[in-house]
Amino acid sequence: MTWLLLGILLFVGVHSTSIFAQGWRKRMVRRMGDGPWKALYGLVSLAGLVLIVYGYGAARLDPVFLYVPPAWMRHVAFLLLLPVFPLLLAAYLPGRIRTRLGHPMLAAVKFWALAHLLVNGTLADVILFGGFLTWAVVDRISFKRRSPRAVPALPASGWNDAIAVVGGLGLYVAFALWLHPLLIGVAVVG
Repeated sequence: MTWLLLGILLFVGVHSTSIFAQGWRKRMVRRMGDGPWKALYGLVSLAGLVLIVYGYGAARLDPVFLYVPPAWMRHVAFLLLLPVFPLLLAAYLPGRIRTRLGHPMLAAVKFWALAHLLVNGTLADVILFGGFLTWAVVDRISFKRRSPRAVPALPASGWNDAIAVVGGLGLYVAFALWLHPLLIGVAVVG
C-alpha cells in the first residue's frame, strides 16, 4: 500500500501545483523555462503513475475489503463511464463541449473515479479512485478561481464535438471489450 500512496502523492501532487502553489509554479516556469518545467512535470507524473500501477497491483494480491458492491452496480458504472472518453477528447478538441464545461478532462476523471468506486470495494480502490475523485473536485473548484493557462489543442472547429463524441464512444467500446482486460487485467464484459 505504501507504493500506491507514494504514487498517488507524486502524481496528484505535481498535478496540484496550480491548486495550492500557483505562484511557486509560475516562478519555477520562469526560472527553468517552459520546456524543462514540462519535462520535470512529466517525469514526476510518470514516476507517480508507475508507482500507482505497481502499488495497486501489489494491493490487489492481498485485498482489504471495505464493502461488497451489489452486482447491478456494474450497469450504473457502465453508464457513468460512457462520457469519459468523449470528455477526454473534448479537452483537446475545442468546441461547445469544452466551452460549456471549461475543463472536460476533470469531468472525465470524476465520472471515471466515481464509477470505479461504485464497483470496487477494497481499501486500495477507495484510496486510488477516492483520491482521484477528491483531487478532481478540488481542482475544478480551484479552476474557477485561477487564471487560465493555454492548453495544447487542435484548432477550433464545428466538427470537434462530433469527433470527440464518436471517437470517444469508439474508444469506450474498445476499452471495455479489449483494452481494459489487456492493460488492467480485469475483464469488464462477460
